[in-house]
Amino acid sequence: MKYKIIKTREQYFDYCNKLEALTLHSTPTLQDEIELLTFLIEKWDTEHNTFQEIDPVESLKYMMGEHQLKAVELAEMLGVSKGLVSDILHYKKGLSKEIIRKLADHFKLSQETFNRPYKLKSALNAHLRNASVMNTRKELKQTA
Repeated sequence: MKYKIIKTREQYFDYCNKLEALTLHSTPTLQDEIELLTFLIEKWDTEHNTFQEIDPVESLKYMMGEHQLKAVELAEMLGVSKGLVSDILHYKKGLSKEIIRKLADHFKLSQETFNRPYKLKSALNAHLRNASVMNTRKELKQTA
């Protein structure tokens, strides 16, 4: 059997490296192997809370570093402006559902990695409890 349930951190990192290599040279014949590795890695992540302690923006910054992806390249990949990416990375705007889906797909992670509440740092948005309300179209009233 080529792959087994992940039981150690070393095995986890080994599988992550294998998955990254496979996705760089992805072909239809490798799709089952990519899906299996993704499943095993996500299972480990869920059981060991690999990304649970890190807010979505920190997870995004980490993944950008791991994939040597600059903010400009991320903006192109997401189909959004460089300004929006900058605002997201500086906690001024929240991640939309569409951006969360694209990030999860691109980095081969669960959407849950990027779909968790986190505090915005913009003075304009300081009254909001978390970034998820940034994506609403409804007028929000500030309470004292």
